[in-house]
Amino acid sequence: MTRRLTVLGNAGWDLPLRLPALPRAGETLLGERLADSPGGKGLNQAVIAARAGAEVLFLAPLGDDREGAALRAALAAEPLTFEPLPSPHRTDLSVLCVAPDGGNLIVSTNACADGVGVGEAEAAIARLRAGDALLMQCGLGAAPTLAAARLGVARGARVLLNAAPLRWDIRSLLPLLEALILNEVEAEAATGCADAASAAACLRAAGARRVIVTLGSAGALHADAAGISRQPAPVVAVRDTTGAGDVFCGVFAAALLAGHPDPMAPAQRAAAWSVGREGCFAAFPPAAVLAGMLGR
Repeated sequence: MTRRLTVLGNAGWDLPLRLPALPRAGETLLGERLADSPGGKGLNQAVIAARAGAEVLFLAPLGDDREGAALRAALAAEPLTFEPLPSPHRTDLSVLCVAPDGGNLIVSTNACADGVGVGEAEAAIARLRAGDALLMQCGLGAAPTLAAARLGVARGARVLLNAAPLRWDIRSLLPLLEALILNEVEAEAATGCADAASAAACLRAAGARRVIVTLGSAGALHADAAGISRQPAPVVAVRDTTGAGDVFCGVFAAALLAGHPDPMAPAQRAAAWSVGREGCFAAFPPAAVLAGMLGR
């Protein structure tokens, strides 16, 4: 039986802007509007995991509006199964500000994602089977995310969480997690530890079986029962870092589900490939590129 990756998360429409610098408080800047595209951490990670070869079921709330229709059309072209959760809210939007050095600033709405309740989340993932994986982020509320994680564990699935955006306390989720992925800013916010290795150790001690702290160009830390190790990032010329974390999470989840001996390695290669290109969704590696990175 094929193991399936269920992604329960958010989906939105991205409005990217190229700016001469990231704005400061009270500052007005003139920039260039780039092509609109699908977005949202849940959507991004589901698309990447599917392109990386996983059998993906993606579940996310969408509004009955123009952006929701555009997202349905875009996802129909991807190698995944998308089941939208109906919402009375407008589809969420994100404004992506990108600086010349590739740094970014993102502002998003979240009413649509926050409208998902506990019962809706549990019903959405009711088809999880033993050996499957459930990938979530913090785009939905704390209560439905925790309820889905508990049900996933009860069904024998491996639960993965990308703790972004870190907007609620994740401590109750940690003992349920096969893997926790977060960046160094999120790791410090979650633990109070400025040192990434100390933060990873703290999150492991709180129950997560595997903790990965991404460090941008400095690579990533991996903590599990065997200890803490650091893996360097491939050296690339950076054009735009938007979405690199989602690429990492999607490839990692697909590689883990496929039994890859080192899921972090292709995840880092894929993220590095994406930051060398402009845009978020437009910079995601295609399936053929990911196949080579995964040795398929």
